[in-house]
Amino acid sequence: MPMQVYAAAFHRADPRPRVGLVLSGVGLDRDASLEAIHSLPAGITLAVSPYAQDPAPLLAAIRASGHEYLLSIPMEPESFPLNDPGNHALLTSQTPAQNQRQLEWALSRFAGYVGATGALGLTDGERFAGSAEDMAPVLQDLARRGLLYVDPRPHATRLPFAWGRTADVVIDDPGDAASVDAALHRLDRIAERRGRALGVVGAVRPVAVAVVAAWANGLASQGLALAPVTALALPPPHGARPDQPQR
Repeated sequence: MPMQVYAAAFHRADPRPRVGLVLSGVGLDRDASLEAIHSLPAGITLAVSPYAQDPAPLLAAIRASGHEYLLSIPMEPESFPLNDPGNHALLTSQTPAQNQRQLEWALSRFAGYVGATGALGLTDGERFAGSAEDMAPVLQDLARRGLLYVDPRPHATRLPFAWGRTADVVIDDPGDAASVDAALHRLDRIAERRGRALGVVGAVRPVAVAVVAAWANGLASQGLALAPVTALALPPPHGARPDQPQR
């Protein structure tokens, strides 16, 4: 399955608490995205926008740097239409058939991803993800394809059907250096208490990327292991299919 085949390397016998980070918005600004790909350690998972123009060189750089990556699915945020997730967004006002076509468009933009996320730049599709009726077919489709799902909404109830994880902390809201650093330290404390933690950075911005790089390079000295999302994923709340990987 893709979530196994394309998973980044990780020593799963490592007993240290695991902390992971998803950087969203990759591909929206090509130069900033390439800088982030090359400056961040491979353990950080990247979420690539389906709206990225000519994504092939970007994906080649991601793979060469050892990162695993997710596909960002454009979904309706609470602030819609003030914040518009684009022409191919999944919307609560659309029929299931219309949303399925939009999902298939996103999934067909490129290959090699381990899963998907609702994080797309500074939106996280919370209105669509909060509608169980609309979200269920999406998660069932991802599960059939062997893809995991990262829910970028902290404190949200774990979604059914697909393997995945809910984010514990949004790192860059706000996005100044001091706030990003404080959010990363909150993430560390969660990992120390629970054994696993996941943060999401909503946009590829130089300030946030620089702070994240310094933080990631100092994790080992704190007794924490930087882990890709595939090393943090959990089975769906109602159980996994027998052919799904166990962690």
